[in-house]
Amino acid sequence: MSELRFAMVGAGFWSQYQLAGWQEVRGARCVAICDRTRSKAASLAAKYSIPIVEDELARLLAQEKLDFIDIVSDMETHVPLAKLAIERGVAVICQKPMAITWDAAKELCAFASERHVPLLVHENWRWQEPIRRFKQILDSGELGTLVRGRIDYANSFPVFDNQPALKELKQLILMDIGTHILDVSRYLFGDAEELYCQTRQIRLGIAGEDVATVMIRKQSGMTVTCNMSYASKWEFDRFPQTMIAVEGTLGGASLGADYAINRFDANGARSEIVSLPKYPWAHPEYELVHTSIVGCLRNLVAGLRGEGVAETTGADNLRTLQLVFAAYESASKNAPISLRHP
Repeated sequence: MSELRFAMVGAGFWSQYQLAGWQEVRGARCVAICDRTRSKAASLAAKYSIPIVEDELARLLAQEKLDFIDIVSDMETHVPLAKLAIERGVAVICQKPMAITWDAAKELCAFASERHVPLLVHENWRWQEPIRRFKQILDSGELGTLVRGRIDYANSFPVFDNQPALKELKQLILMDIGTHILDVSRYLFGDAEELYCQTRQIRLGIAGEDVATVMIRKQSGMTVTCNMSYASKWEFDRFPQTMIAVEGTLGGASLGADYAINRFDANGARSEIVSLPKYPWAHPEYELVHTSIVGCLRNLVAGLRGEGVAETTGADNLRTLQLVFAAYESASKNAPISLRHP
């Protein structure tokens, strides 16, 4: 099969790393950059030798034969941009969250399904090497029946410096990082039956919540607590690392600082350090996240090419977004929310 031709839609802060990630992936080639600010598209295209620059997606779709688009634009633009492509039979890879309301997310998935056009979500957090390795340990069964777990993402890294638009979001940490962390909870431990959430706003000068705690009862009966914070101060700030701890009937395991995995059972303790792939374009402060882009893209392209199964389809990611919006509902009502799966 020849290379799939695609356009990147959006030329902001994250797009440069997304495009660098694409250059590590076989089977797909970026042929166009589209951004409503044409100068931004032109600058990114020049940096990566992309031949086509456009500021209107509809015009680009009419003029070029594309196999898919990769949407890396502001979250409120995701649905209209995705629909423009889908109605023309062009597959879509979309950054999370694919929509900013639950109804819009459901409607977009239905829109793609009715037209038999692939809709995939770039949910890269689960593709971090330490988390993939942790999943292997859980799947081995060595911990026995899983009883409870904890997922922590808490730091005070100045995330607003590179992404100032986050300050304006009235729904902040659950929509921005909760989409990642709650997806990890599904990836590691399965789907949920019920959740309860509390949120707080600590930092001044922002519109939304920057601290959230979500307690989830899984279908298996396991309890998982997800702690998220942009306002936590520790002795060492481990941005953007995710810490995980799990207890089972036969033992326990933890993913700690600097990718250290520790396992405990009746025979004692074992430790290992997970190494990251090395790419020259990965920013040192974001290396963990940037390296996960590549694994995610490889999986999604394999799905589009019929050479594998894409993990984070629109339909699958809808279950993650259900947790996000249920968490907001729980926080507003100060009550647990029972979940019915879409």
